[in-house]
Amino acid sequence: MIHDRMEEFAADLPPMRALMGLDFGTKTIGVAVSDRMRSVASGIETVRRKKFTQDAGRLVEIAEGREIGGIVMGLPRNMDGSEGPRAQSTRAFARNLSRLLDLPIGFWDERLSTVAAERALLEADTSRARRAEVVDQVAAAYILQGALDRLTRIG
Repeated sequence: MIHDRMEEFAADLPPMRALMGLDFGTKTIGVAVSDRMRSVASGIETVRRKKFTQDAGRLVEIAEGREIGGIVMGLPRNMDGSEGPRAQSTRAFARNLSRLLDLPIGFWDERLSTVAAERALLEADTSRARRAEVVDQVAAAYILQGALDRLTRIG
Protein backbone atom coordinates (compact mmCIF):
# COMPACT_ATOMS: atom_id res chain seq x y z
CA MET A 1 0.00 0.00 0.00
CA ILE A 2 1.33 3.44 -0.96
CA HIS A 3 0.57 6.36 1.34
CA ASP A 4 0.85 10.12 0.87
CA ARG A 5 -0.01 10.84 4.52
CA MET A 6 2.31 9.78 7.34
CA GLU A 7 -0.65 9.01 9.63
CA GLU A 8 -1.94 6.36 7.19
CA PHE A 9 1.59 5.01 6.64
CA ALA A 10 2.11 4.74 10.42
CA ALA A 11 -1.16 2.82 10.84
CA ASP A 12 -0.07 0.31 8.18
CA LEU A 13 3.35 -0.47 9.73
CA PRO A 14 4.03 -3.71 11.59
CA PRO A 15 5.47 -3.26 15.11
CA MET A 16 9.18 -3.64 15.89
CA ARG A 17 10.38 -3.74 12.30
CA ALA A 18 13.01 -1.43 10.83
CA LEU A 19 12.21 1.02 8.04
CA MET A 20 14.15 1.64 4.86
CA GLY A 21 14.59 5.15 3.45
CA LEU A 22 15.26 5.83 -0.23
CA ASP A 23 16.66 8.89 -1.95
CA PHE A 24 15.63 8.11 -5.53
CA GLY A 25 17.72 9.85 -8.16
CA THR A 26 18.27 9.55 -11.90
CA LYS A 27 21.67 7.84 -11.53
CA THR A 28 21.63 6.44 -8.01
CA ILE A 29 19.36 5.39 -5.16
CA GLY A 30 20.60 6.27 -1.69
CA VAL A 31 19.55 3.67 0.89
CA ALA A 32 19.24 4.11 4.64
CA VAL A 33 17.75 1.88 7.33
CA SER A 34 16.50 2.45 10.85
CA ASP A 35 16.85 0.36 13.96
CA ARG A 36 13.86 -1.77 15.04
CA MET A 37 12.81 0.91 17.55
CA ARG A 38 12.67 3.40 14.64
CA SER A 39 14.72 6.02 16.41
CA VAL A 40 17.90 6.36 14.32
CA ALA A 41 18.46 6.30 10.55
CA SER A 42 21.79 5.22 9.07
CA GLY A 43 22.90 5.37 5.45
CA ILE A 44 24.04 1.95 4.27
CA GLU A 45 24.42 1.88 0.49
CA THR A 46 24.23 3.74 -2.79
CA VAL A 47 22.69 1.66 -5.56
CA ARG A 48 23.92 2.63 -9.03
CA ARG A 49 20.84 2.69 -11.27
CA LYS A 50 20.82 0.31 -14.21
CA LYS A 51 17.43 -1.15 -15.09
CA PHE A 52 14.35 -1.32 -12.89
CA THR A 53 14.61 -5.09 -12.38
CA GLN A 54 18.23 -4.85 -11.18
CA ASP A 55 17.61 -1.75 -9.04
CA ALA A 56 14.48 -3.22 -7.47
CA GLY A 57 16.17 -6.60 -7.04
CA ARG A 58 18.86 -5.03 -4.88
CA LEU A 59 16.27 -3.13 -2.81
CA VAL A 60 14.27 -6.33 -2.30
CA GLU A 61 17.47 -8.09 -1.16
CA ILE A 62 18.14 -5.36 1.40
CA ALA A 63 14.52 -5.28 2.59
CA GLU A 64 14.35 -9.04 3.06
CA GLY A 65 17.83 -9.34 4.58
CA ARG A 66 17.14 -6.65 7.17
CA GLU A 67 13.51 -7.63 7.84
CA ILE A 68 12.24 -4.21 6.80
CA GLY A 69 8.65 -3.34 7.78
CA GLY A 70 8.10 -0.31 5.52
CA ILE A 71 9.74 2.04 3.05
CA VAL A 72 9.99 5.83 3.15
CA MET A 73 10.71 7.37 -0.25
CA GLY A 74 11.84 10.93 -0.61
CA LEU A 75 9.41 12.82 -2.85
CA PRO A 76 11.19 15.60 -4.76
CA ARG A 77 8.68 18.43 -4.74
CA ASN A 78 9.35 21.81 -6.31
CA MET A 79 10.05 24.66 -3.91
CA ASP A 80 6.43 25.85 -4.31
CA GLY A 81 5.19 22.42 -3.22
CA SER A 82 4.04 21.29 -6.65
CA GLU A 83 5.17 18.03 -8.23
CA GLY A 84 7.19 17.89 -11.42
CA PRO A 85 8.62 15.10 -13.59
CA ARG A 86 11.04 13.86 -10.89
CA ALA A 87 8.18 13.40 -8.42
CA GLN A 88 6.17 11.57 -11.07
CA SER A 89 9.06 9.16 -11.77
CA THR A 90 9.49 8.60 -8.02
CA ARG A 91 5.79 7.73 -7.72
CA ALA A 92 6.06 5.38 -10.73
CA PHE A 93 9.08 3.64 -9.18
CA ALA A 94 7.14 3.24 -5.89
CA ARG A 95 4.16 1.71 -7.75
CA ASN A 96 6.43 -0.77 -9.53
CA LEU A 97 8.35 -1.59 -6.35
CA SER A 98 5.09 -2.19 -4.45
CA ARG A 99 4.34 -5.03 -6.87
CA LEU A 100 7.53 -6.79 -5.73
CA LEU A 101 7.46 -6.02 -2.01
CA ASP A 102 4.36 -6.36 0.14
CA LEU A 103 5.39 -3.44 2.36
CA PRO A 104 3.77 -0.09 3.10
CA ILE A 105 5.46 2.74 1.21
CA GLY A 106 5.22 6.32 2.45
CA PHE A 107 6.41 9.53 0.81
CA TRP A 108 8.42 12.17 2.63
CA ASP A 109 8.98 15.69 1.27
CA GLU A 110 12.67 15.66 0.45
CA ARG A 111 13.14 19.31 -0.50
CA LEU A 112 16.70 20.33 0.34
CA SER A 113 17.67 16.91 1.76
CA THR A 114 20.68 16.61 -0.55
CA VAL A 115 21.72 20.16 0.35
CA ALA A 116 21.51 19.27 4.05
CA ALA A 117 23.45 16.04 3.47
CA GLU A 118 26.15 17.87 1.52
CA ARG A 119 26.41 20.52 4.26
CA ALA A 120 26.74 17.83 6.97
CA LEU A 121 29.48 16.10 4.99
CA LEU A 122 31.32 19.40 4.49
CA GLU A 123 31.09 20.17 8.21
CA ALA A 124 32.52 16.70 8.91
CA ASP A 125 35.46 17.67 6.67
CA THR A 126 34.73 14.80 4.27
CA SER A 127 36.88 14.72 1.13
CA ARG A 128 35.26 15.56 -2.18
CA ALA A 129 35.68 11.99 -3.48
CA ARG A 130 34.14 10.50 -0.33
CA ARG A 131 31.26 13.03 -0.41
CA ALA A 132 30.43 11.94 -3.96
CA GLU A 133 30.34 8.31 -2.79
CA VAL A 134 28.09 8.79 0.23
CA VAL A 135 25.94 11.90 -0.36
CA ASP A 136 22.96 9.87 -1.63
CA GLN A 137 22.91 7.50 1.34
CA VAL A 138 23.35 10.43 3.73
CA ALA A 139 20.40 12.14 1.98
CA ALA A 140 18.40 8.89 2.37
CA ALA A 141 19.24 8.88 6.10
CA TYR A 142 18.18 12.53 6.35
CA ILE A 143 14.84 11.70 4.65
CA LEU A 144 14.29 8.63 6.82
CA GLN A 145 15.21 10.47 10.03
CA GLY A 146 12.67 13.19 9.24
CA ALA A 147 9.99 10.53 8.77
CA LEU A 148 11.05 8.69 11.96
CA ASP A 149 10.81 11.91 13.96
CA ARG A 150 7.35 12.54 12.53
CA LEU A 151 6.25 8.96 13.28
CA THR A 152 7.18 9.35 16.97
CA ARG A 153 4.84 12.35 17.19
CA ILE A 154 2.00 10.33 15.58
CA GLY A 155 2.20 7.21 17.71
